[in-house]
Amino acid sequence: MDGFPAPEGERDRYWMQAALDLARRAERAGEVPVGAVVVRGDRLLGEGWNQPIGACDPTAHAEVVALRAAAARAGNYRLPDCVLYVTLEPCPMCAGALVQARVARVVFGAADPRAGSAGSVFDLLRTETLNHRAEVRGEMLAEECGELLRAFFRARRLKPMADDGAAAKAAYGLGPFLDHRE
Repeated sequence: MDGFPAPEGERDRYWMQAALDLARRAERAGEVPVGAVVVRGDRLLGEGWNQPIGACDPTAHAEVVALRAAAARAGNYRLPDCVLYVTLEPCPMCAGALVQARVARVVFGAADPRAGSAGSVFDLLRTETLNHRAEVRGEMLAEECGELLRAFFRARRLKPMADDGAAAKAAYGLGPFLDHRE
């Protein structure tokens, strides 16, 4: 779509589909399936998918990975003329990074009723107390984005724990809650 002018709704669907493709990449890697792209005009500037498990980095959420790539390509951490598309509503950490990067617009897929920071639980992207506010469009391809997440977690719940359970507990982040001896 580089350089191809399109109506905003069509453009939003195109780039959200690109983010969904990246979310599927995260899923194949055993990560929570979230994908993100940063776009300037009609050009892809950065992309990312969830990688905290594989990278051993709690900040390696799709949005942060995409922002890092976009900032490196732009040669500037500020991205005021960019749009970030992400398959799941940003969490507080990612919303903070979007504010710091001065991203102009955020389009998300599925709302996050537990930690959503673009209006569902918090509204960090539009609060008057911060030095930057972003335009927000929610629930773009929400059903498809949400179903990818629901299917991932359904499969996780059905997957049996390993014999000793330690690796599986660690992967699920449940270790100390399931076995007080660890």
